[in-house]
Amino acid sequence: MMNDSEEVQAAVAQPANDVQELGLLGLVQQLKSELRKVVFGQDLIIDQVIATFLAGGHVLLEGKPGLGKTHLVVALAHTFGGSFGRVQFTPDLMPADVTGFTLFDMKSQVFQVRKGPIFTNLLLADEINRSPAKTQAALLEVMQERQVTIDGETLSLEPPFMTLATQNPIEQEGTYPLPEAQLDRFLMKVVMDYPSPEDEARVVQDVTSGAGLRPGAVAQLCSPADILAIQKTVAHIKCVDEVVEYAVNIVRATRGTQGISLGAGTRGAISLVRIAKSYAYMEGRDYVVPDDVKQAALPVLRHRVQLAAELVISGQKVDDVLNKIVAAVEAPRQ
Repeated sequence: MMNDSEEVQAAVAQPANDVQELGLLGLVQQLKSELRKVVFGQDLIIDQVIATFLAGGHVLLEGKPGLGKTHLVVALAHTFGGSFGRVQFTPDLMPADVTGFTLFDMKSQVFQVRKGPIFTNLLLADEINRSPAKTQAALLEVMQERQVTIDGETLSLEPPFMTLATQNPIEQEGTYPLPEAQLDRFLMKVVMDYPSPEDEARVVQDVTSGAGLRPGAVAQLCSPADILAIQKTVAHIKCVDEVVEYAVNIVRATRGTQGISLGAGTRGAISLVRIAKSYAYMEGRDYVVPDDVKQAALPVLRHRVQLAAELVISGQKVDDVLNKIVAAVEAPRQ
C-alpha cells in the first residue's frame, strides 16, 4: 500500500486528462504544460506563479514591457475556468474604481452595490506603482482578508483569488513606490527577464506567422473547486520543526546583516514555509526539505528587505545579499 508521498509521485506519471484519474499533482503538471504553450522561455516564472497560486498567495511581477505578463495571467485563468479581471493603474485611478461603489437606484429607491473588477478569481493589477498610495491601499483588505468593504457593507470574494500585480523596473517618472505594508502582502516578488535567443525567435516566428496560441485557447483542465482542493492539500504538507526553524533563522538573519536597513518580518518566515510547501508538493513529496526553503528564499524575501544607502550606491543588488545570507545560515541535516 502506497503512502501519501508515493501516491503524489504516482499521479505525475498518469497520462489521463480526467481530473479524477489524473490526480491533483498530475493536474498541476498539466497546468504548467498548458501555460508553456503560450509563454515561451519563462519556465521558472511559470513555476513560481503556480507555486504562489497553490499556496493561496499573491504575486508582484516585475519585468519590462512585452514579455508576456498579461498572457500568463489570462492563460492561467482559462486553465481552471476561473474569472479574470484587469485594472490598469493610473495616477487618476480612484479606490472605488477598483473595489466598487454604491449607487442610488431611482426606480427601487434603494442603494445598490456596483461591484468593481476586484470581484474575480485572478486580478491583474497592471503597473500598480503608477497610482498613489491611496489607490494602492484599496487592495490591502482584499489581499489579506479576501473581502471588500463598500460603504460599510462587507462582501466576500469567491475563492480561489489571487492578485498578480505588475510593475516596470525601468520607468521611475510618474510612479509611486509601494509602501512596505503593501509589499508585505505579496507572497512572492517574481522578476521576469528576457527569454533566450531561441525562445525569443520562436515567439517572433509564431506571432508574425499567425500561429501563436492565444491565452484563451489553452485547454480548461479543471474547475475552481479542484484548485481549492489542491490548495487545501498543499496547506497540510508536513514541515518539521527543524525546517521551520531554518526558515525563521534565514529571516532573522536579514535583520542583523550589515548593509540591510530593513529586515523581513514574521510574515516573511510564514511565507517561506508556505511556498516551500508548494515546492514540495510540485516535486511529489508530502513533506518539506531545506532545499524547498532555499528555492523560495529569493522571490519571497527580495521585496521584504531594504539595502542601506551605501550598498545601493556601490551597485550591490538585494538578490546578491540574500544569496550570501542563505549560504551562511546552516541548514538542518535531512
